Amino acid sequence: MATGLKWVGFLMMWLMATTRKVEGRFVVEKNSITVLQPYDMNVGKHDASIANFGVPQYGGSMVGSVVYPDKATDACKPFDGDKPFKSATSHPTILLVDRGECYFALKAWNAQQAGAAAVLVADSIDEPLLTMDSPEESNDADGFIEKLEIPAVLIEKSFGDTLKSALRKGNEVVIKLDWSESMPNPDGRVEYELWTNSNDECGVRCDEQMNFIKDFKGHAQILEKGGYTLFTPHYITWYCPKIFLGSSQCKSQCINQGRYCAPDPEQDFTEGYEGKDVVFENLRQLCVHKIAKEENRSWAWWDYVTDFHIRCSMKQKKYTKSCAESVLKSLNLPLDKIKKCVGDPDADAENEVLKNEQKAGWARVTW
Repeated sequence: MATGLKWVGFLMMWLMATTRKVEGRFVVEKNSITVLQPYDMNVGKHDASIANFGVPQYGGSMVGSVVYPDKATDACKPFDGDKPFKSATSHPTILLVDRGECYFALKAWNAQQAGAAAVLVADSIDEPLLTMDSPEESNDADGFIEKLEIPAVLIEKSFGDTLKSALRKGNEVVIKLDWSESMPNPDGRVEYELWTNSNDECGVRCDEQMNFIKDFKGHAQILEKGGYTLFTPHYITWYCPKIFLGSSQCKSQCINQGRYCAPDPEQDFTEGYEGKDVVFENLRQLCVHKIAKEENRSWAWWDYVTDFHIRCSMKQKKYTKSCAESVLKSLNLPLDKIKKCVGDPDADAENEVLKNEQKAGWARVTW
């Protein structure tokens, strides 16, 4: 069993790195930081949020010396010189930079190019930790996002100020970045989540995501059937403010009287499918997972999602309830139970499944 879990750990490290490319996580994933030197700063662990880019050392740790640049502290431009922050000691350099003025990912890239082994981004305001996301499709970012190889984390403003103060006093600050607890494993299983979407008309991001799901499906099902993993899919949804409930936009993008909404797939309210169609199918896919899990076959979610994409795509004008139900029947999934879980999308009532999704969601930022 130990050997199996070790193998799963390596596979999950690959999974987490891959899923960051196709879809951002909306649950803030954290690791811990401990100040080892100066000794008077060793007062316990500090939380840091793991970026949605770069390569965290899942299951491991890194000890390094913190460096704060004398200038260009936002790291928005390449640093002068040939790898000016490459460590000359036994401790690698962990570069501390300030939030703001450019993409988080660009800061990490400039730090990596300057020889840093990791980067800490100090928040500029007092707020709960957020996930630093990679920018959406951008010509500026296309050249380096895939080349990022160092871990990047966001730290709270107060902790950043403490580190800067110690460095200004001339102290050597040595810290330990620890990712050993960043892979939750209840009951000896690796737990992971995937934020996804049934919309297949949102461009390259949607295509990359579906390709990932198709490619990983077989591995995911083997891991789930073997009891090595606990997988949970999530779908983003928001609500329509009461003042706009009567608007055509809310009516076309929302179900349950404005409680649960998704954007129009084509960004055109006059033709094609509507946002509420996407919410309805997202809900159905959530219910597939919920009911299949209750029947001890949660891996059936992967079969349904991939089959639905092939047989019921928007591109083929088959993104419909009837097509979805034909897929459910072909997979011997309990149609009546799934219908009951989905409920009435026109009802002026809450849907517990989507309500829980809204609670699970968390903001992500690129700057």
